[in-house]
Amino acid sequence: MTTVSSTSISTTLTTPTTLPGPIPAAHGPQPGMRLRELVFGAACAAAVRAAARLGVADALGETPATAAELAAALQCEQQPLQRLLRALSCYGIFTETEDGTFVHTEMSRLLREDDPHSLRYIALWCTEPWTWQVWPRLDDAVRSGGSVFQEVYGKGFFDYLHQDAHESAHVFNRAMTTSSMQSALDVADLLDLTGVSVVADIGGGQGHVLASLLEKHPTVRGVLLDLPGVVAKADPRLREGGQLAERAAMVPGDCRQAIPVEADMYIIKNILEWDDESTRRTLANVVAAARPGARVVIIENLVDDSPSMKFTTAMDLLLLLNVGGAKHTKHSLCTRMEDAGLLIGEIRPVNAYLHAFECTVPG
Repeated sequence: MTTVSSTSISTTLTTPTTLPGPIPAAHGPQPGMRLRELVFGAACAAAVRAAARLGVADALGETPATAAELAAALQCEQQPLQRLLRALSCYGIFTETEDGTFVHTEMSRLLREDDPHSLRYIALWCTEPWTWQVWPRLDDAVRSGGSVFQEVYGKGFFDYLHQDAHESAHVFNRAMTTSSMQSALDVADLLDLTGVSVVADIGGGQGHVLASLLEKHPTVRGVLLDLPGVVAKADPRLREGGQLAERAAMVPGDCRQAIPVEADMYIIKNILEWDDESTRRTLANVVAAARPGARVVIIENLVDDSPSMKFTTAMDLLLLLNVGGAKHTKHSLCTRMEDAGLLIGEIRPVNAYLHAFECTVPG
């Protein structure tokens, strides 16, 4: 082993001719280390999932707590919990203080179930057990251009969820409800309903967007169209006895088959991502049902021209794996709308991950 004396260190540091050239300012990890971090991305996702399942964010209150205190509250082992919290703190999820306690950050609060902007179920959904089985097959999906889910599980994605993975189906439903409720308020804030008497939410799920619009515009009536089993579980505000029920109509149906709804404005949100044929049929059915001059607002995630591309491109790849679907670029979505005969107007961001395309049915 080579040893270095304090004298040699002193000499090296005080002799200008032995110093290297200027060291570039650090701007985060170098490419090699950044790639190492990225290929361990599963560890970060698993750590977030573990924290969500354990309820760490819920156990941590407004005062700092040690790993021992949190472990006692969560009935788990202190040292592994300390290691989990340390790893999450590297990503800004919790912060470890100088005295070794842990406190909340803006991101860790989003893992609390009682937070109004909670992403707990979104985090669980994106890390469900089936996801760990299909992600390693991404190269196969890229080669074939289709889903690998059938090959891995022997049945289609939704059949598997509802027949074999009831807990995962529950997480999926909670995640979709959470996401829809949060984005519904953004949509309601964005859209101008001047001159609109009837608004139709096509393939609108439980109708959170419709309910938010009706709450904001007390003279407007609304229609929710989705599959029979979906509209049967619509937002309680829209169903019989709900505060908006007198102004809301439930229409069971498949927008890919027909849209038996007359409205001044049609909203289509996050349903044009399965395959081109269903997208074509849905848009054609809207144009066939709508009167000339009716407004059609299409709301989708984009995989380009978006501040959230790391998120939307990841969703795009997951869609490829599980159902063979795809998220749109701005160009691909506009092309499909033009092919359907819609006149495209203003394109506006709804929030960091959604865009609204304002269209009109031609005369």
